[in-house]
Amino acid sequence: MTSRTSSRHARFAVLLLHSVVTQLLTFVLRPTMTYRAMELGVPDAALGIVAASFAFAPLVLAIPAGRLVDGVGERRVMVGGALLLTSSCAVFIAVGGSAGGLFAAGMLLGAGHLCSVLGQQAMVADTAPRGSHDTAFGHYTFAASLGQAIGPGFIVVFGGHRAVPDTGAIFRWSTAVAAVLIVLSLALPGRPPARTTSCETAAGIGSLLRLPGLVHALTTSCIVLAAVDITLAYLPALGAERGLSSGSVGALLALRGLASMASRLFLGRLTRLLGRRRLLVASTLGAAVAMAALPLPVPFWLLAVLLAVAGAGLGVGQPVTMSWLAESAPLGLRGRAMSLRLVGNRTGQIIVPGAAGLLAAGLGAGGVLCAAAAGLGWAGLLARRLPTGPPTP
Repeated sequence: MTSRTSSRHARFAVLLLHSVVTQLLTFVLRPTMTYRAMELGVPDAALGIVAASFAFAPLVLAIPAGRLVDGVGERRVMVGGALLLTSSCAVFIAVGGSAGGLFAAGMLLGAGHLCSVLGQQAMVADTAPRGSHDTAFGHYTFAASLGQAIGPGFIVVFGGHRAVPDTGAIFRWSTAVAAVLIVLSLALPGRPPARTTSCETAAGIGSLLRLPGLVHALTTSCIVLAAVDITLAYLPALGAERGLSSGSVGALLALRGLASMASRLFLGRLTRLLGRRRLLVASTLGAAVAMAALPLPVPFWLLAVLLAVAGAGLGVGQPVTMSWLAESAPLGLRGRAMSLRLVGNRTGQIIVPGAAGLLAAGLGAGGVLCAAAAGLGWAGLLARRLPTGPPTP
C-alpha cells in the first residue's frame, strides 16, 4: 500500500510539473508574440486580432478536444498538446516575421494549451481518490499559478531592460522548454479510456447540462475568472488615477497573485473546515466586498489588505468548481465536462472585458471595478444553489 501511494504521489508530481511548464510557456509566449508584432509595426487595432488567435482555438475546439480526451485517454491528448506547443514555437521562429505567421503560431499555441490543460484537468479528476478532489485541484491550480508567475519573468532574462526584448531568443528558448514538455507528457501514466454506457455516449453534453447546479457552477467560474482579468487590466489605471508608481501597482498585483496561490495551496483544509458550498459562497462574496472597496480613497496599506482579501477569494473559485464538476460528471464524460467549463470561461474572457471597456469610458477604472464586484456578488448568490455534494448514482 505504501509503495502504491508513493507511486501515485510521484505521478501526481509529474502532472503538477507538466502544469507548471505548460503555463510557463504560455505566459512567456503570449506577451512575446505581442512584442514581435510591435517590432513588425503591426497597428494597434490589429494587435488585438493577433492576440485573439490564442483564444480562437479553445472556443472552436474545446468540445471536440474534450470528447477526444474521453475517447483516447488523457496522456495521448497531452502528448498531442505538447507537440502543438512545440510546433507553435517552430512557427514563431520560421514565419513569425509577419502578422499572418504570428496569427498561425498563436492558433497553434492556443490549441496546444487547450489539449494540455484539458488532459491535465481530466487526469486530476480521474486519478484523485474520491473525497480528495478539492486538495488535488487546489494543488493543481497552485502549480498553474506558479507557472503563470514564472513565465513573464523570463522576459527579463532576454532584454527586459529594453522596451522590446530579444523575441527571437525567447522563441528559441521556448522551443527547448516545449521539448521538455513532450518528455513529461510521455512520462505520465497511460490510462485506458473510461467505459461509458450507450445512454451516456448519446447524451454527451446534453446530459452534463442537466446535472443539478452545473449552469450555476459554470457561471460562477466564468465570472470569477473575468474578475481576475479585470483586476489585472484596470488596477494599473486606478493606480495612475491616484498617482501610484508602476512599482507600487506591480507589488499590489503580485500580492493578489500570492494570496490566490495561498488559498489554493490550503484549499483541501478550507473545504473540510467550511464545506465546499459555504467556502465558495464566502470567498466569492468576500472578494466582491474587497473589490467594491478598492475605488475608495484609502491609504496604500489598506489597499494592499483589500487586494490580499480579493486575491484569496478569487483563488478559490476555479479549483472548487473544477472539483465539484469532477465529482458530478460521469466517469466517461469528464473530459467533456472540463471542456464545457473552458468554453464558458473563454466566452466570459472575451465578452466581459469588452463590456468593461464601455463602462470605463463613462465611469472610469473605479466604476469598472465596482461593476466587477457586483458581478462577483451575483456569482456568490448563484453559488448558494449548488448541491452540497455530487449527485448519487
